Amino acid sequence: MIAEPLLFFFLAAFAVTSAVLMIVQRNPMMSAIYLIGNFFSLAALYLLLQAQLLAVLQVVVYTGAIMVLVIFVIMLLNLGDEEHLAERINLRIIVGVLLSFGFLLEMLYLFGLTAYEGMSSAPNPAAAANGTVEGMGAALFGRFLFPFEMTSLLLLAAVIGAVVLAKKRT
Repeated sequence: MIAEPLLFFFLAAFAVTSAVLMIVQRNPMMSAIYLIGNFFSLAALYLLLQAQLLAVLQVVVYTGAIMVLVIFVIMLLNLGDEEHLAERINLRIIVGVLLSFGFLLEMLYLFGLTAYEGMSSAPNPAAAANGTVEGMGAALFGRFLFPFEMTSLLLLAAVIGAVVLAKKRT
């Protein structure tokens, strides 16, 4: 079946393109819209990998809740005149572009080393169980319990830090 790899490469190209456009965009609202497109393409990629729960969570949590919060914060910031935010080309930008170009060449070289014949379009028989709620719950609260708890502590520390920074000094 040739349609599935073509759909995968189309969605992957769309995800990378929307991510690059999000980064290079000057308007923060347009950047947020490109990020929403990236989230939807990632959700479609999760569906191709038969991870239905992750696809639904991607759309509901990230595209729905997080992006509404991001857009709300962008609107509250009221950035005003964009000319003050414009950067001029300096050594830092030139080095960043050169490093990005080098990374792109490295990735193209690494992908060129792998043979396309090694890729199989047949899904793994265990993949259907991995994307379900039971499979995700067993992995999250079994093998990945410690990283899950460390992530929750890191998020708690971030929330406490944001509250301390946002508190008015009296």
